[in-house]
Amino acid sequence: MLPSELLMHRMNGETVIPKRLQLDDPHLNAIASDLITIFESAKGQPQSELDRLLQELEGDTPDYRVKRGLAHILRSSFSTFEIISPLEPQELRRRIFELSAQVIPSQQATEQTLAKLAEILTEELKREVLPVQITKGLYADLIENRILTQFDQPTPEDLIHRYNLSQVQGIFYRASQMILKVHRNDPGEYKLLFRYLKLFQLMSYIEGDVDYGFTISVDGTTSLFSTSTRYGLAIAKLLPALLHVTKWSLQATLVEKDPYSKQKRTGLFTLDSECGLVSHYPAGKMYDSAIESSFAERWDDLKTEWKLEREVDLIPIPGSVMIPDFRLVHPDGRNYLLEIVGYWRPEYLRKKFAQVKQANCENLILAISERLNLEKAGVKVNETDALTIWFKDKLSPKAVLQAISGN
Repeated sequence: MLPSELLMHRMNGETVIPKRLQLDDPHLNAIASDLITIFESAKGQPQSELDRLLQELEGDTPDYRVKRGLAHILRSSFSTFEIISPLEPQELRRRIFELSAQVIPSQQATEQTLAKLAEILTEELKREVLPVQITKGLYADLIENRILTQFDQPTPEDLIHRYNLSQVQGIFYRASQMILKVHRNDPGEYKLLFRYLKLFQLMSYIEGDVDYGFTISVDGTTSLFSTSTRYGLAIAKLLPALLHVTKWSLQATLVEKDPYSKQKRTGLFTLDSECGLVSHYPAGKMYDSAIESSFAERWDDLKTEWKLEREVDLIPIPGSVMIPDFRLVHPDGRNYLLEIVGYWRPEYLRKKFAQVKQANCENLILAISERLNLEKAGVKVNETDALTIWFKDKLSPKAVLQAISGN
């Protein structure tokens, strides 16, 4: 996403309207193409060289913020920068400085002395590296010296789509509340949306059902954490997931400072499924954590009649819905729902265990990390009817099977 200084919007009364680029604008398409060409040509070069090329393109033109915004997206979303050095730069500097004190303690550091030290260190390393690699790697950990090793080249259209999405996402940085309505959608779309709500740890109140749709109230950053934008970023991250839902609308209440009076003012922002924004999130299945992903992969290696299913029905509970992580199904008809409770904040744990109690599922399995401070969160596992399994770093599929067979 874009940093605050590259966000652009205007006010129409109380309504906030973010900057959007037109896909059919030849000038903007030319800028996007030029930026993509620059990044492609800078592969294998340090970031300082890329910055120089970008500065040349930017010049003193009035649209410099658009160019910087597009370049920021290319840098953060399509580029990979790496530290290229024969040793860790800190270790390399330590060894060079030690050699300097031993070999030429009375001389000032110059390119010639550094070249000599590099040759000596090359000998110590048994010529596994070249002297030039040592001199280049000495400060390879500085941002400007990182090497652009990979660039996943987008089309100009893809870049402009990502820019427009980022401008709209930036609106939510200062959201105090968001009301989201989703209706007349495929059940799978609801499940994906609720999984992203869970993934980004958004505190929400949910009303409705699959047949008639849902109204989701999400508290924003200013109502919870004063001036912090961390939670606002989490709300912004939800937008690309929402774009995979067919029918929806939202209204957000924003709190921001007036640039002239410096006083706080309230704004409104509305958006719906006809917005024309394009998501870069995958539309298929996703996992809420590495623990879930690892568990699913290890289950595939088991020889068992129990089938692990990812698509699980929504369990309606007052003010929300619960989506267990997995369903275990046996050919004889037995089935269990599995919910993995990993590392989460106390607020989330209290909410999660309240959901478990309200769901009242007799076939629910809770797999709980031993790293969680349940006492601090005020949670008591024995107050639920769920079958409980404890794990440390990874949840073992065999432990789940043993719990099922012994139940």
